[in-house]
Amino acid sequence: MKNLPVKSLTHGDLTIEGFSRAAVQSYWRVPELKLGFDLGAHPWEFMGTPNWCVTHCHLDHLVALPVYVARRRMMKMDPPTIYLPTHAVETVHAILKAYTKLDRGRLPCNLIGVEPGDEIELNREYLVTVGETRHTVPSLSYLVWHRRNKLKPEYLELSGEEIRDIRQSGREVSQEVRIPLLGYTGDTRVEGLDLTPALYEAKILITEMTFVAEDHSQEKIRKNGHMHLKDFLDRADRFQNELIIASHFSTRYNYHQVKKLVQETLPGSLLERLHLWL
Repeated sequence: MKNLPVKSLTHGDLTIEGFSRAAVQSYWRVPELKLGFDLGAHPWEFMGTPNWCVTHCHLDHLVALPVYVARRRMMKMDPPTIYLPTHAVETVHAILKAYTKLDRGRLPCNLIGVEPGDEIELNREYLVTVGETRHTVPSLSYLVWHRRNKLKPEYLELSGEEIRDIRQSGREVSQEVRIPLLGYTGDTRVEGLDLTPALYEAKILITEMTFVAEDHSQEKIRKNGHMHLKDFLDRADRFQNELIIASHFSTRYNYHQVKKLVQETLPGSLLERLHLWL
């Protein structure tokens, strides 16, 4: 059942689903990771995703939280886990309590406050690190890492029996290696990327490009905590990502306007990896 617009794109082993439009709604999920980002609306088919990372508390990124929690309770699913800026936890608890009073239905969920530098354990294979972004309210980025245990360099030339003997002696023969897999910024000035350089190296980056027209005031865009197409041009050589999803476009643009300006502005090396989510 489709009750909201959802675009979908598969890259490698991951599927990116969702939609984002400035001041309207932002919601994303990666079903293979059982993880979602922002709750500005909530498609019915997203209900089975149990973990959500909220970047900030503007309504177009958070307003659907009570609906999502209520639907999971109605369908007898386990309470979801919601990660959000620490400062907002108490207030969001109060909002859910108020909705419970109005609706006369419980809204069970695990609200966990996070701050830049925190790590979220998804499972043995994946974890999420929290970064700082720059918006008009406190805001966060999230970066999913794929972690593997690899043999330490000094043991690479040893035989299996030798490695076994070292391990049995109590010494650790492997070390954790982290690979940046998927980054998500939500709304931010371009410094939100610079503050977490690994975002430029993630296999997939989902970020915003709210404004594209040349006649918009750069000073006003920065004041309102957003990015412009020019920010991508200025940092074109920094993006090492295989796929960059640009989203959250202003409602004053249509797809053809955005595509034309982007193609006229960015170098081909960046264009071939850029997907306009519009």
